[in-house]
Amino acid sequence: MDFSVVNKMLFEGSIGQEGGFLHNIELFAVTLLAALPLGLIIAFGSMSKFKPLKLFTKSIVWIIRGTPLMLQLFIVFYGPGLVFGTPLFVGAEGRMKAAAVAFIINYACYFSEIYRGGIESIPKGQYEAGQVLGMTKAQTFFRVVLLQVIKNIVAPMSNEFMTLIKDTSLARVIAVVDIIMVAESFSAKGIIWPLFYTGLYFLIFCGALTIIFNKIEKKLSYFKS
Repeated sequence: MDFSVVNKMLFEGSIGQEGGFLHNIELFAVTLLAALPLGLIIAFGSMSKFKPLKLFTKSIVWIIRGTPLMLQLFIVFYGPGLVFGTPLFVGAEGRMKAAAVAFIINYACYFSEIYRGGIESIPKGQYEAGQVLGMTKAQTFFRVVLLQVIKNIVAPMSNEFMTLIKDTSLARVIAVVDIIMVAESFSAKGIIWPLFYTGLYFLIFCGALTIIFNKIEKKLSYFKS
């Protein structure tokens, strides 16, 4: 789908703000489902005692965190076509897939640093206690350490979740139809109120996330002494 087709669909009213926001939510959900477990794997790589793996993982995280997400979207979408001569992502579905890949890689790297900080914040005595009780390292991590890590990372994770829902609007740079693109199509015709509705959509979504994370923090409050 090229920009002319997108513009035609927008101006003919075949895509409303609700439809555009569904694309934002879809990208948000797909990113979380893949980036949360991938981030944990990357975190383990960053903490690995195998130096080549540790150096490689940290280098990838440094590159991803040090470059704009918008640039990463361009590279994922246009890169394969420029390098191999054949586009990997074609059409509207391909653009959404390219956006999902870029978002998953980007947020997995950010999540990995949050995981790493949470894991390293747990005193070594917790691991030693598990060893004394005859537990394996895996058992100690999943039964003793993990819940404490979750408690420590709830606040930074909530910030990343809210940033993610707002960052989904960046997918429009590769012509993924989102709520802001739809609102802009109306403003080009002299109708400005959809822009305010756009802000309202994001405010409501972030408000819902805030309530959810507040409840999670209360559920985990039993860790407090």
